[in-house]
Amino acid sequence: MHTVAVLALPRVVPFDLATPVEVFGRARLPGGGPGYRVLVCAEEPETDAGSFALRAPWGLAELVSADTVVVPGTDGPHPAPTPAVLAALREAAARGTRIASICSGAFVLADAGLLDGLRATTHWAAAGRLAADHPAVTVDPDVLYVDNGQILTSAGAAAGLDLCLHMVRRDHGSAVAAEAARLSVVPLEREGGQAQFIPLDHDPAPGGAALEPLLGWLRQNLDRDLTLDGIAARAGVSTRTLIRRFREQTGTTPLQWLHVARIRRAQHLLETTPHPVERIGAQVGFGSATAFRDRFKRSTGMSPRTYRSTVRPRLRHPSEAPGRERSE
Repeated sequence: MHTVAVLALPRVVPFDLATPVEVFGRARLPGGGPGYRVLVCAEEPETDAGSFALRAPWGLAELVSADTVVVPGTDGPHPAPTPAVLAALREAAARGTRIASICSGAFVLADAGLLDGLRATTHWAAAGRLAADHPAVTVDPDVLYVDNGQILTSAGAAAGLDLCLHMVRRDHGSAVAAEAARLSVVPLEREGGQAQFIPLDHDPAPGGAALEPLLGWLRQNLDRDLTLDGIAARAGVSTRTLIRRFREQTGTTPLQWLHVARIRRAQHLLETTPHPVERIGAQVGFGSATAFRDRFKRSTGMSPRTYRSTVRPRLRHPSEAPGRERSE
């Protein structure tokens, strides 16, 4: 089973710590079994978590043997990680362990030298300090998370949820990630490149939550030829107002949101149906199989066929007879 080790450093932010524990701990495979074994690790048996003390059952040795290590953020100014913590992280990285940070946890990865030469992010308020302290790191303060393959970083708070769900999707596919998102009562559509903070020079439009019915309608009509003008007409607003409200409430544009939703739906269909790629592309609103394949590969890094062959064998329910999937 995939083991996730969550590192509790002194003054760990409880929300950042709980995020990977809950997301990975509650992820379930199609047969009902757990997708992960989650270990909370610390250098000392008891760790200061601000408003309470945390007793971690596991030590630093588990970081080295885990499949994934998550480093949550810490509250306020904090001393540099101890040599033992840095050594454990470096050893884990040398073994090929996937290592991710939430919020200011990026500083710990940077202190260990794991972000040198890479693009990374952290909470927008701390991005300037991370860039100044670690000039070898390319800091992007405008995104929710950055996936470099083995090393991943995220912004603060809810962006940690996005990153953990992204890793679940990478490991077990969109159906498992969608169920984990449902348990967390968060959407799965947000991508790493989405803005983490939208500065406004005016108050958001009142009643902005009314955008959710439109998002629900879009999810139900992904197969249609949806245009910006058509979406605005459905919402009863001008295209300019529509774009502004999307920026305020989702951090992206209507068409970018639509692209992500279509790819998420396509992933689900590739995992759960034997439909050919051409049919799935049409079901999620692409005018041609070529356009679908190009967009899918840009979004996921692999073709629909490769995605299906990589993910689906791991997701097939024990009761599903082998050999039932048609060729594409």
